[in-house]
Order: sequence, then structure tokens, then C-alpha cells
Amino acid sequence: MSPPGPAKIPQHVAIIMDGNGRWAQQRGLPRLEGHRRGVETVRPVVDAAREIGIRYITLYAFSVENWKRPTDEVSGLMGLLDYFLKRELNNLIKEKVRLHTIGRIEALPANVQKELARVKEATQHFTDWNLVLALNYGARTEVADAARAYAAAVQAGTEPLADASWDNFRRYLYSAQLPDPDLLIRTSGEQRVSNFMLLQCAYAEMVFTPVLWPDFGRADLQAAVDEYGRRERRYGLTTEQIKSGAS
Repeated sequence: MSPPGPAKIPQHVAIIMDGNGRWAQQRGLPRLEGHRRGVETVRPVVDAAREIGIRYITLYAFSVENWKRPTDEVSGLMGLLDYFLKRELNNLIKEKVRLHTIGRIEALPANVQKELARVKEATQHFTDWNLVLALNYGARTEVADAARAYAAAVQAGTEPLADASWDNFRRYLYSAQLPDPDLLIRTSGEQRVSNFMLLQCAYAEMVFTPVLWPDFGRADLQAAVDEYGRRERRYGLTTEQIKSGAS
């Protein structure tokens, strides 16, 4: 089947990058080597997303739950993140890709925060292509932070309680400046969302692939986009209403 036309290209694709540890285990390698290979997968996938026409790609890079992993693995992951940011800065500038982050960034190591700030500042003027890293991120944590900020705004009188709505509340989420994901992809065969963008993915199409993240490539991304293109997004309407242009 041929790729979907431009109208069927998702504007925002979110990916749960799963399977690094299993990839390494299958090859008798340390888990950190799996994570390293996973980092190497990021650039070709981001490049492929841009070639396909996907304007936003969000990668679930480190969750709030990941702090529970062995100390040496967490330290290794932070080191790989620092390495990725330093290595990719020039490429992001060359390709005019803006870096965004969602999550409790202030809890990350100081050197990582410094690199994130440097890359975000250097790419902040780009608008066409966007890479979003979910770091120290958890959807439940995000909702708690947003509810706290929203309540403070109501108490301060800057947010009328009578106007409470999703459109108002979403402005307090980490992702306030981003469109909601159209397509959520999870690699490695697991079929759960693992506390990732739960509110934003309320209407996202979901594709679960058995491919482990280090092996995920352009063909796999295109296959997910093709599957997305074959689906009908109704948002509560009927097929007949969609076809007639009802809203």
C-alpha cells in the first residue's frame, strides 16, 4: 500500500522508546550498551520524521519512575543524555530542529540542565521541526503540578474558577506550547502507555510494534504512519458525520 497523502501525515508523533535492555540481553551485552545503541537510533528516526513531514516528535527518554533503577544505570543514562546533547547541537542547528523538554527538568543533574538550556536557547527560533524530550516525566506528576499551578492561579484571581475547562487547564501542563500527539508508538511489543502523556493522548491513535528500540528505523516509522493513515479519527462523531463535514 502506498504511503498516505499529506492530510494523513500526523503532525505530532510521540514514541515510548522501549526495549534497550532486552536488545542488550539478547546479545549478551550490558544494559548500558543497549541504552547507548538506543541513543544512536534517535538521529535517524528524527531525520526520518522530518522527511515524512512530521513536525513534532516526542521521545519518552527518562521517566520519574526510572530513578528507581540501579544507581549505575541511572548515572549511565544521564551520561548518555549529556553526550547526546553535546553531539547533536550542531546537527539540530543545521537541520533547523527546535528542542523542547517536558518534565521536572530542575531535578536532573546540573550538567544535564546546563546542556539542555544551551541547546534549547540555540534552537529556540526554529519553528518547522521540533524534537521534544520527555525527561523526569510522568503524566500523573504533570497533572499534579498543573493542578497546583491552576489552583494557585484561581486563588490569585488570575484564573476564574467559573471558566474551568480543558482549554484553560491545558495551559498549565508541561506541554502547553505543543499540539497534542496524533499518533503514539511504543516499541518492543509491550502494549501499555506507562504514565506517558495520558491527557494529551486522549484521542491519539496507538501503534504497538514488536521491534526493539535500537532496531527501530525509517521503515518502522513509515509503517506506523501508514497504519495511522488507514484509521478514521472520529472524535465522538459518526462516520457519516465525518463524511458530511459535520463538526
